[in-house]
Amino acid sequence: MTSFRADILAAFREKGIRCTSQRYGVLEYVMKSRSHPTAEQIFQAVNRSDPRASLATIYKNLHVLERAGLIQEMVLESQAVRFEANTKRHHHFVCQRCGRVEDIEWFDVPHLSIRAALGPRTVRGYELVLRGLCNACR
Repeated sequence: MTSFRADILAAFREKGIRCTSQRYGVLEYVMKSRSHPTAEQIFQAVNRSDPRASLATIYKNLHVLERAGLIQEMVLESQAVRFEANTKRHHHFVCQRCGRVEDIEWFDVPHLSIRAALGPRTVRGYELVLRGLCNACR
C-alpha cells in the first residue's frame, strides 16, 4: 500500500468516516489536485474509474468530507464553488485570464487598517483573494 493511500485511509479512520470507493475517489482527487476542482470536475474524474458514481453522490460525499474537516469549500464570486484539501490558513491567487486558483502561503494583514475601516464591528475571520495573471498567462 502506498503512503498516499495509507494517509487517506488513516484520515477516514481518524474522522470516523466509512471509506467507500467513491468517497475515497473524491478525497484522493481533491488531495492530488492543485487546481481547486469544482464538483463537476471531481465527478468527471471519479466517474472514469467508477461509472456508478452520480453527481448527486459526489455532492453528498463532498459535504461529508467538508463536515469532517478533510476538505473545504471555496466560493469565489462569479465562479463555481471549488473544493480543496488544504485546510490550513492560506490565501488564494486567481488568474483573471485562465481562472486558475493557486494557494498563497498565509500572511497577516495589518489589523490597524482593518480596525480603522470597520469601526466597532467584530471581525471573526477574513479571506484574502489576490487577482492577476498566473505565470502561464503573463
